[in-house]
Amino acid sequence: MASHRRPKQPSHGYTSVLTATAAVTVALSAQSASADPLPDPNKKGVQAQVDRLYEQATQATEKYNGAKESAGKLQKEADNLHEEVVRKQAALNELRQQLGSAATAQYRSGGLDPSLQLLLSTDPDAYLDQASGLDRLSARQSDTLQRFLSQQRALQQQRAQAAEKFGSLQETRKELGSKKKEIQGKLAEAQRLLNTLTAEERAERVAKEERANRASERVELGNEASASGRTAAAFNAAKSRVGMPYVWGATGPGSFDCSGLTSWAFQQADVSLPRTSQAQANAGTRINSIGALKPGDLVIMRTDLSHVGFYAGNGQILHAPKPGAQVRYESMARSGMPFMWGVRI
Repeated sequence: MASHRRPKQPSHGYTSVLTATAAVTVALSAQSASADPLPDPNKKGVQAQVDRLYEQATQATEKYNGAKESAGKLQKEADNLHEEVVRKQAALNELRQQLGSAATAQYRSGGLDPSLQLLLSTDPDAYLDQASGLDRLSARQSDTLQRFLSQQRALQQQRAQAAEKFGSLQETRKELGSKKKEIQGKLAEAQRLLNTLTAEERAERVAKEERANRASERVELGNEASASGRTAAAFNAAKSRVGMPYVWGATGPGSFDCSGLTSWAFQQADVSLPRTSQAQANAGTRINSIGALKPGDLVIMRTDLSHVGFYAGNGQILHAPKPGAQVRYESMARSGMPFMWGVRI
């Protein structure tokens, strides 16, 4: 039969200790509830924010790359226009000297032709309204004068084009500076958040990246149809860069961003690709199915087409993924970026 012995009552001293402990616990709980909660660096939210900032930085990098490419083209066009203006100005000066010699000769022989007077005035274009004056010029002088006026108009037009081109160049350079500032701001904010993590959490994050890099060395690419020709040469060039660091705006050979890797690799195969992932997305034949991809095809990722890499076979992509990572193989399914389409160059 079970015993129903009455439990022993706690001593008065023990009861006092329990009461005091409970009071302290309640007080601390109340204090904690009333105080503003401190940010918890251990939360996965910090890691997610860092990854999102890295993604935004890579997206801004492609816009930066586009602005930089545009600035390069505009600079070349502006330089060519400037050289053309200088050349035409020299030719115009030579014609002016010829016409000046003719005017001097006429003046010495008893008078200066009104047409030449008008030409040497502040408004030589008005000469065309005085075509009847050509009758007093020799055929050679008339031809020289007509060429002078024609070239003068062409020079003015060229100068206007050059000024417009330089204006566009300045606007593009402003955009370039803005994108650069945006990228640096994203990366700085990511670093600030990383600094809120504990040493153990930072070490785990680094270890995770290192595991991903090491896994790249053991990736199984399968026996799918291989690339050929220049595509094979470009793909092999990209393979040789595995382990190189991601650096925004970099085009190799020691560091890359995503489109920097693909454009550099094809350059090694004597194929010129546009600089940005968005432009590379339309640089060849579109492949809409992952199953139809072949190693060496470009893979366009994200809805804004801001990421590109090489299809490596067996569902793997060879790419420069993000800040803090290396050029590596990675499962497309685990990359966190939606597949848009492939491009066969």
